[in-house]
This record gives sequence, C-alpha cells and structure tokens, in this order.
Amino acid sequence: MQQNNGIDKKQMISFAVLCLILFGVMFYFQNKQMKEEELKAQQQKTEQVKNAVKQTQASNINPDVTPNAIQTANLSNKELNVEFSSLGGQVSKVQLSEYKAYNHKTDEADLPLYLINKNNSNYGFQFKDKTGKVINTKNLVFSPTVNGNAVTMTANYNGAVIQFIYTLLPKYTLDFKVRTQGLASITSDNKADFIWDYNVRNLEKGRAQEQSHSEFSYAFNNYKDYDYDGRTTMEEEKETLNWIGVKQQFFSSVIEAKNGFTQSKGNQDNVEEGEYLKKFNYEGFVQMTGSELNQDFTWYFMPLDLPLLKSYDKNFDEILPLGWSFIGAMNRYFFMWLYGIIAAWGLSAGWVIFVMTIIVKLILSPIMYKQHKLSAMMKVIRPEIDEVNAKFKDADPMKKQQATMEVYRKAGVNQMAGCLPALVQIPIFYALFRFFPNFIDLRGQGFWFAKDLTAYDDLIKLPFKVPFLGDHLSVFAIACTIVILIYTVMTSGNMQQPQQEGMPNMKVLMYIFPITFLFFLNTSASGLSWYYFVSNAINILIILVIKYVILDEKKIHAQIQANKEKPKTEGKFQKRMREMMEQAQQQQQSQEQRNKKK
Repeated sequence: MQQNNGIDKKQMISFAVLCLILFGVMFYFQNKQMKEEELKAQQQKTEQVKNAVKQTQASNINPDVTPNAIQTANLSNKELNVEFSSLGGQVSKVQLSEYKAYNHKTDEADLPLYLINKNNSNYGFQFKDKTGKVINTKNLVFSPTVNGNAVTMTANYNGAVIQFIYTLLPKYTLDFKVRTQGLASITSDNKADFIWDYNVRNLEKGRAQEQSHSEFSYAFNNYKDYDYDGRTTMEEEKETLNWIGVKQQFFSSVIEAKNGFTQSKGNQDNVEEGEYLKKFNYEGFVQMTGSELNQDFTWYFMPLDLPLLKSYDKNFDEILPLGWSFIGAMNRYFFMWLYGIIAAWGLSAGWVIFVMTIIVKLILSPIMYKQHKLSAMMKVIRPEIDEVNAKFKDADPMKKQQATMEVYRKAGVNQMAGCLPALVQIPIFYALFRFFPNFIDLRGQGFWFAKDLTAYDDLIKLPFKVPFLGDHLSVFAIACTIVILIYTVMTSGNMQQPQQEGMPNMKVLMYIFPITFLFFLNTSASGLSWYYFVSNAINILIILVIKYVILDEKKIHAQIQANKEKPKTEGKFQKRMREMMEQAQQQQQSQEQRNKKK
C-alpha cells in the first residue's frame, strides 16, 4: 500500500506545463487572428469605397404588379424601423436598430438586423365572396396614409372598404387593427382565415444551432399555457391561441389576436443553405361579426431578453428555451443572476464565465471531496475485493455479488455515494447547455479568438468537411477535450475490470467519451466549451489537492479497520438489495431442484 508522502511534484509540474501550453496556443492563435482581422478591415474599407458609387435597384415584389404601383410607408423609433407595403397592406420590412446580424463574408456581426426583408414574410386575411371566389387581402393594393406614429392602409374591393391601422409603440410593439365597412355586401362568411408565410432569416454564425432553435411558439388558455413545436407540423385545432410566433435563437416575431386564433395549424421545413433557415406556414381563423372583419391584433418583433419578455405579462418569457422545471429555474434564478452580478464588476464575458465556474466548483467541492474519499477507500479495499473475485471465480455470480457487498458493508463503503456527483452534474450540464446558446447578454461577446461566445470558434479552418465536425476545428472544444481526457485518466484508475467474458471494458468506454465530446462541442457555443475547459481544469487541481494534501491513505486504512470492528446496521437500501438477492438465490435453487427431479 502506498502512503501519502505529500504533493507529487511531477504531476503538479506536468499539469502546469500542459496548462501553459494550452494557454500559449490560445494566445498564439489570438495574435494570428488579430493580424487577419486588420487585413480584413483594410479590404473592407476598400470595398465600401467601391460600393459607394453603385446604385441599388428595386426588386419586383409581384410579377402582376409593377414596382412603380407599389408604395411604401415607414415608421421608426429607437428600437424598430418598420416599412409597410401597399401590396397587401402588410409589414414589408422590420429592422431592430439596436442589434446587428452576422456577416458570413466578413466574419463579423456588422449587418443591419432585419427580421423581415426581401419578402420573407407574407400574411393576409382570406375569405370567400358570395360567388365562391377566394379573396386574400395580401393580393389587394392599399393606399398608405401616415399620421405621426401611425400608418393607415386603405383598400377598396367591390365597394367594400378594408383598413389596416398600424401604430408603432415602445418595447418592440406594433399595434395592428383591422376595420372593414361594406364587406357584408360581398361575403357571407362568419370567420376569416389568417394565413402567414414566414421564412426565417439566418442572423447568427452557427447555422445548424440557430436552425435547431427556430420553431413555432404559442400561448393559449388565456395566456396561461404555453407550447412550442420544432417538428414538421403543428396542430392546435381545439385550442384558441392567444398569440402565435416564430422563434429564432435570439429573436422572435409574434402576432397576438385579442379574440384569439382558432383551428390553428402549420408546418415548417428546413432550408439547407442560403440566407434562410426554415420555411414556416401558419393558418388560423379569426371571428367576423355580421360578415365584417373588425379585430384587434398586435405584432411584436422582439429580442429574447428575459426581463423584457416578462414585462409584457403575456407568458412571452416561456419562449426563451431555458429548460423545463428545475433546469429552467436553475438558469433563471441562479446562472443568469450570477452572471449579472459578476458582469457588474466590469469583467469581459469570458472572464465572467471563468469566475462563474470557480464559484460553481466551490459550491460542489464538498460533494467532490466525498467522491474522492470514496475512491480512496475503494483503492484501500481493492485487495479484499480481488480475493473475493478469485475465491468465487467459478461460483454462482449471485454468491460472489453477496460476498462483495459484504466486504463493502464491513468497510463502511457506500457504493451509491459515488453516483451522487454524477447525478448532480447532469442537471447542471443540461442547464448550461441551454444557458450559453440562448442568453442574449452573451450574444456578440468575444473572448480571445472566439468572436461570439454563443457560437463556435472556427479559428482552425479545414479545406474539406468532416462528418459531424464540419469544415472547422474549435480551439476551445479541442482544449476542453484534452482536459476531460486527462481528468478521465486520473479518475478511472480505481475502476475494476470486467470479470466475465463479454462484459464491456468500462475504462475503454470512458476514454472514448472525451473524443466523442469533441464532435458535440465543435459546433456548440464556445462559451460552453470555455466553461467546461475551466471546470475540468479545476477538477484536476481539486483531485491533486484532495489526493496529496487532504486525504491520507494510511488514515483511511485505519478508519476502515475501525469500521470493521463496529457492529453494522443495514440501511434500507442495503437491506432491500440483500433481500432481493436472497430471494433470487432461493428461486434459482428451487428451479435447479425441480430440474433435477425431472
């Protein structure tokens, strides 16, 4: 048995050297990236001068309507710039003034952020006239009138007047009223079909990640209940929806109906490449009174900022996918709160995450101590376990298991205690998996060579695509994988090898796990990779301190011997396990006796 002779200097030095190498590589790539950015900036200025003299051309919105016949009107405040088109009387452009979109050409977030632009949104109210002809307001030509912060779009159809009245309000809100007069003379319908076709624009760097976060979201039951749908189709024909929206990674376009949408259904399809991520089609009915359509709606074109979403009091905060139940509560009331406190110190986002990681590790340190103490106890009683395995090598597996459990019981070792750290880490991991790519405060925040901690860093670009990896390698993901591998090697030393043929070698599986983790992290938020790099580096330091400073194998051995002398009382779990094993053994013996009689 080895005794604790103090800190293993070789291990400490090796780990310190490895950390220095990793940090050195990171700084090297950072300096290289800065030089490339300076060159790109010079090229960009040259391009801007060249493009300044180019004239833009208006696109033909509808082949049946000439561009000159289409009029536009504009409203703006500090949050939104909104354009309205006379074709359909609908919103034709929405820019969020305080945010920028990612530019794939410059690898920077330097583009105006448009939720609606270039006809990616198309909506209207559809009904039938008395001859059965289908009429949709999106095909009618309206005349715009601007009055302060309001635009009135007016259309005439066979003597009926249809008005869309838009009023731009604070907090990313656009009030939308529909008023008709004389519509009852041309239709007998008692409801109108609201049809909304919406193509989600690619606004972020991580296309696959943003695409996976784009989905339908909606509330019903007087705003109390919320649901979402990221699948191919959505059907809510029995519920009256208070609002329906299309959510993206950090932004959402939502329309609220004061009297609700009924018989709602929709579908969505991925777009594999280009400026759009997904195509959404929604259809729901709104009530008409006396065949007149007089309904109130509200459009929201908003960032998914939790305090803002909660301020509406319409269950919009559920749009932010922070996880269900305990996971969501952990993100809302701990990680977001903790990030805000540390960020108030004036640290950059990357160092805020660094400090967050240390605090989380300090909170979990008592659990880690128990885990490593159990590991040390397992190491001390390993010879006794090996004796049991050798003694019952050819015996009934049930007897061998009972003998093994008896060794653990006498030594005072609770195997189930080793599961606790893993069980605690699972919800934390999932909470952070939701936190980093959805926390808008991190959007656009760079750290070292990662330009956006909510997207992957692609400093190492590959000349070809690798399945599940893509066309890049994330330095943060690689660094994280290395420290996870080191941590795995350090913690798997006491793991027993399989005693029976055909059983998997758990050590090999544990070594494979960090490699597979690279494929997951390579396209995930770099903030997540940075967190787990720091977390596992701290884990390694904690292991070294606990193993060589705090724990003493000689004392642990003496404690185990003392435990063996004490009378043992079985816990409920141990008693239940023993009874189950005895019952199974009796059934096996009875079965063998019956077989002999036959």
